[in-house]
Amino acid sequence: MSAAERRAASGRRARDNAGLVAWLRSHPNAIRGAAVAVFFAFWECAARDMSPLFMTYPSAIFRAAWQITASGELTRAFLASMGPFVVGLAISIVGGIVIGIVIAQFWFLDYALDPFINALYAIPRVALVPLIILWAGLEARGKITILVSIAIFPVIINTYAGIKDVRGSLLEIGRAYGATERQIFTKIVLPAAVPYIMAGVRLSVGLAIIGMIVAEFFTAITGLGGLIVTYSNSFATAKLFVPIIVIGLLGVGLTELVMLVERRLSRWRTLERTRF
Repeated sequence: MSAAERRAASGRRARDNAGLVAWLRSHPNAIRGAAVAVFFAFWECAARDMSPLFMTYPSAIFRAAWQITASGELTRAFLASMGPFVVGLAISIVGGIVIGIVIAQFWFLDYALDPFINALYAIPRVALVPLIILWAGLEARGKITILVSIAIFPVIINTYAGIKDVRGSLLEIGRAYGATERQIFTKIVLPAAVPYIMAGVRLSVGLAIIGMIVAEFFTAITGLGGLIVTYSNSFATAKLFVPIIVIGLLGVGLTELVMLVERRLSRWRTLERTRF
């Protein structure tokens, strides 16, 4: 092969590689799917030689999932968890946004509530579970209280940071054009704080799932957390992985949903990036 042919072949390979890289960058789900497939294939092969008391493999988990789904056990546990979870997450998001806005807008409340919020955020919520059980009981009210105590603080803190981070120049422009305080808040401050608020909501979703499982461990042992306790006590490792995987899928799905909502609420940021 001549030098010209070698250079031509090298150029074709470089173009092919660049095209492959560009395709992969524009199709991130293909990379994610391939990574998940490789992980499960490795898990299937590596775990078959291990003791079933300590580790299982995906095909055994799939059979166990089919069994407990067909019996209705998984469905009942999922629905039992979703009631307190939905209520607690809604309270955490709405209450966190309202509290964050209020303390960011009123300096007196900011100074007065700051030490309490910082102290409660720093205390491990698991340490408060016995008190919460005494005050709220073992049933749904206690579970919701535990969940809210874990999930509300990221929303409060991120909302507060988003409101405070609005640049003074934006506010001055609004006032220069004769905007009222309500218009400044709804048209300038709140849209600018949306990315911060949605970041807090994403964190809150993950913490709410943790709070749901912690609540079910410590209160009435029901729901997905109850399945985990029951299967771990009976060393049913394959069945134990089923609620764990369901919880993981729930977290991924809710996080993607929050990111979709964030993109819809922050279209102006996308337009701003494409413009510049």
